[in-house]
Amino acid sequence: MMGASDVLHTVDLLAGAGVRVWLDGGWGVDALLGEQTREHDDLDIVVPIPDADAARRALEAAGFAIVEDEATAQFVARAADDRRVDVHTVAFDDEGAGWQRLADGGRWRYPPKGFAGEGWVVGRRVACLTAEVQILCHTGYDPDDGDRRDVALLAARFGLVPPAPYGP
Repeated sequence: MMGASDVLHTVDLLAGAGVRVWLDGGWGVDALLGEQTREHDDLDIVVPIPDADAARRALEAAGFAIVEDEATAQFVARAADDRRVDVHTVAFDDEGAGWQRLADGGRWRYPPKGFAGEGWVVGRRVACLTAEVQILCHTGYDPDDGDRRDVALLAARFGLVPPAPYGP
């Protein structure tokens, strides 16, 4: 499991290596909400492609092994105690949008405004994707109960209308 202290340690580790980091996924949702609402088996983060090698080196130096590697799309680092960091890499365009290559050859666009999010992990401010973009990232696939819960919490807290298949 990735606890709050693990999240902050990872953010600090990567910042110390010069890596820009935005929380995504479950911890990104909880950071936006300002509280941990559930247990997390990993930490999803977004980093710029030019910072990816520094992120790899920092995580490996901290005892993580790269267990999945999709080159310019993402990689997963895993510690011996099964803590995992899922690193999504993006290339920024001139408008500030982050483009992630997908395993199927397609691309996913993180809107520029999505990188302006701020959240809190045990009282400490962290950069994360905005609520709107977190919800956008929960589309395009069949959601599970955890996805539905995360989207409902974000929609309620930020006054957003959940998209299909989450909405009425």
